[in-house]
Amino acid sequence: APRCCQLAGVMLITKKNRLAILSYLFKEGVIVAEKTTGHTDRNALMLHPDIMGVSTSFCEDGAVKTSPQRVRNLEVIKLMQSLTSKELVTERFAWKHYYWFLKDEGIEYLREYLHIPEDVVPNTLKKSTKPAAPERPGGDRDGERGPPRGDRDGYRRGPPGGEGGYRGFGRGGGAPRPPA
Repeated sequence: APRCCQLAGVMLITKKNRLAILSYLFKEGVIVAEKTTGHTDRNALMLHPDIMGVSTSFCEDGAVKTSPQRVRNLEVIKLMQSLTSKELVTERFAWKHYYWFLKDEGIEYLREYLHIPEDVVPNTLKKSTKPAAPERPGGDRDGERGPPRGDRDGYRRGPPGGEGGYRGFGRGGGAPRPPA
């Protein structure tokens, strides 16, 4: 096949954007991208809300000008599909959003690719520094949830001093029982 036909399915991502996406993935340990539906220009140009890349443009005098710009969402999706095929991330999909989680093999790969020291770990592996939840008032009630019940269970035991037990409304009881 001609070379032009072989490149038809290839997504070219600039090195700066690739490094920005992979750095963000390593820093957070997880990355989310909204699924772009269809092949319209608007969806293809949709930008990722969290990842900043670099845009390069040329001035009239021939100088190269770089400026920070958001990475396209499609670039994030395609790069993560590549990492999924290499089994470096796991992919989940829910409610029109892709979720990719970094595996241990992916951490090692990105550490080598991005030249990150061993002591730096993704945020998903760091211990939380939030204080423990305060103790709830009322103490421990044997694992019960909700407010204290007091004597609310008393009405379920039946009429006071009555035989035959409680017969609540709407339970198909029919006519009253004859006296025994």
